[in-house]
Amino acid sequence: MKQHVNPIEPLTFRFVDDGLVPNHSRWPMLVYPGALPLPDDVDPAAVFEDIFAANGWGDSWRNGIYGFVHYHSRIHEVLGIARGAAEVRFGGDNGKVLEVKAGDVAVLPAGTGHQRLSGSADLLVVGAYPPFGTYDLCRSPEQHAEALRTIPTVGRPDKDPLYGGDGPLLKAWSEG
Repeated sequence: MKQHVNPIEPLTFRFVDDGLVPNHSRWPMLVYPGALPLPDDVDPAAVFEDIFAANGWGDSWRNGIYGFVHYHSRIHEVLGIARGAAEVRFGGDNGKVLEVKAGDVAVLPAGTGHQRLSGSADLLVVGAYPPFGTYDLCRSPEQHAEALRTIPTVGRPDKDPLYGGDGPLLKAWSEG
């Protein structure tokens, strides 16, 4: 199934280390609002899974977003909102609260804090990861020092999870 992805210039958000959540020191979180039109006659989660996989982002899952502050220090993550809507705080307690809704995509560089504050009853999120890195779940102060060492070692993906090799992620996450 070939799905049309709207050409969206992403919103970028940078967050500072708050002592619990390191965030990423160089790369911003990207949000593509309304990037993926989701027709009523298809499984919206399958649409995200197919697009992410076609661009090399795999190990996908279907669920929601944890209701506690957490981050991943050894891998980047993409979140596609397949159904419903949620208020999510990105960047830790001093970060930014955004409403995400069906068709939106958020790409979180390693270290980016996220927490669902509220969500609709039908909320369904598809998450996926680039082909390298190791999934971990960090949420305690004791993990912070190690995370500061591992986050910079997680390399830039070769492809944007939505737009592939020509996607905005490659410029936003330049190695410089």
